[in-house]
Amino acid sequence: MDFDKLVSVMRRLALEAGDAIMEIYDSPDFDVRSKSDSSPVTAADEAADALISAGLRAAFPDVTLITEEQAASHALSASTFLIVDPLDGTKEFVQRRGDFTVNIAYVQDGVPLRGVVYAPAKNRLFYTIADGTAVEETGAFAKDAPGPVSALRVSSPDNGALMVVASKSHRDQATDDYIAKYSVKDMTSAGSSLKFCLVATGEADLYPRLGRTMEWDTAAGDAVLRGAGGSVVRFDDHSPLAYGKTGWDNPFFIAYAPGVVLK
Repeated sequence: MDFDKLVSVMRRLALEAGDAIMEIYDSPDFDVRSKSDSSPVTAADEAADALISAGLRAAFPDVTLITEEQAASHALSASTFLIVDPLDGTKEFVQRRGDFTVNIAYVQDGVPLRGVVYAPAKNRLFYTIADGTAVEETGAFAKDAPGPVSALRVSSPDNGALMVVASKSHRDQATDDYIAKYSVKDMTSAGSSLKFCLVATGEADLYPRLGRTMEWDTAAGDAVLRGAGGSVVRFDDHSPLAYGKTGWDNPFFIAYAPGVVLK
């Protein structure tokens, strides 16, 4: 894989998809439908999916492409592939809370090596550069050239005063019970894959997810966090979260800055 080309294409497509999403987000009204799993879908999901899919297929025709909105037509598993969640956090989008993201990742042999997470309503853009390290870009987000970037690095956590981030829409008692095992200085909530990015920037130390997610929900954020020195492991045995699983379902997981003593 040509990682320079890959990063350039993923970044540009994420920004273009963000523009399409925001055009609908800023409109007076939009339709919300339910998919077969009862999760919401909007025209923004579909527009972003179509744009990103076309761009990735044109640039990388020989690489398997998995997207949330086309999941039913995909093979059950793969080892090397591009994976897309064109609008992660549809509930946040529908409620106009801003915590939604565009997610594109490249997975090789089960490991998310490169990824981009773009939160267009919050003007935050995170991605891995060609060498695999993670950055956050600031500026005007020109499509043809990156603006200023700052390298991301996870925190050096204090296990006596941890910063924890949890889901805004999927918080439950099991998650609260697990978090209660730690000495927590403060907690914040965030929607979508932004939670991975908050750990990657050092704004949080720990993000546990004791609920259902799919690989397209996590791959890009996982890549960014790994590129910042963080880790994502299975909740049950603390082994690295792997990708390309049959059916694309994730187990419960923990994203964290190394140095956190996991419970």
